[in-house]
Amino acid sequence: IVASALDSVRFTLGKTLQRDERGHLVSISSFVNPEGETMGWHDFGHLEGPGWAANAAGGAWEIHRLGRFLRKPDYEAQALSILDHVLDCGFLDETNGFIRGYRETTTGRFVLNYKHDTNWFCPGSMAKIAYQLLGFAADLGADPRAERMRRMSARTAGWIRRHLEPVPNGWYPRRARPDGSLYRKSPDGGNDPFWQTSADGLFILQLEAALTAAGLADERETLRQKTRVFMNAGGIFGSINHDTYDPRENVAYSVAFRTLLLVSQVLKDPAARAFAYEKCLAGLDQFKMNEDRNGVATRGLLYMEKSWDTSYLWENAEAALAYFEAAADTWREDASRSRQ
Repeated sequence: IVASALDSVRFTLGKTLQRDERGHLVSISSFVNPEGETMGWHDFGHLEGPGWAANAAGGAWEIHRLGRFLRKPDYEAQALSILDHVLDCGFLDETNGFIRGYRETTTGRFVLNYKHDTNWFCPGSMAKIAYQLLGFAADLGADPRAERMRRMSARTAGWIRRHLEPVPNGWYPRRARPDGSLYRKSPDGGNDPFWQTSADGLFILQLEAALTAAGLADERETLRQKTRVFMNAGGIFGSINHDTYDPRENVAYSVAFRTLLLVSQVLKDPAARAFAYEKCLAGLDQFKMNEDRNGVATRGLLYMEKSWDTSYLWENAEAALAYFEAAADTWREDASRSRQ
């Protein structure tokens, strides 16, 4: 696993980045072949930025953490150069907190979604970028970028609170127009059956919980309200991936567990913690591959969802993090009982 991760980072840094006119490292594409060549036929091919389909802020954070762990200052420096592109090149509106997720590599035009237009964006995915900036800031310590990143994260949560139109079931909309009003369509123009039941909204809850835990905001009332909505619905696990449409998606259960565990700690709410274990983490069992398929060692992996029975790396990594965090949490509980 470690060797594979290192190969991925070496590939990313060595083949998929280039310097812009400011000297920042910028991704050449969000979809490349094994030689690092842009796959322009795909929607993601000519996009870069911090959004869901590009993930520059989250990717920079991961590379920086790995560089610090391995004591590789060159990795850290390159990660900060990617971060500086996100911070300084027009993605962030630091006045009101709105984040534009993507830039077309062919035109330099900023767009809000992977379909290369500005009709809609995913508020949960915008919250995820702010959460990544917040977590990255904690790792940067006294670096002057950190305060700017924390301030931006809080302002993004504020934008969502002020502008995002509520949906009838009390959850968060899957998509919204740039002014925050509801957008019920799918990216291809049809009606999206999961316009108000996507687990993408969990990322908003995750950001609010993290800001509250860091003392940068007090979102406890909103956390209580939205957690009740989620739990009263038996969990909201509709597709997080923007181009799939299933009522249950493996990564939705992983993100739900990680988010509700954090919420339960912030609110000191044992019911939310129990729901996280009994409904969310246990729900991953339905996606487990119990055998090797098609001559590939797939046993132990999770497939994505009913309509897409393929195993994807980022979803399995999110599940692995959920299991690690569950292990750490239960270990702390067991240690506390032992002391008592």
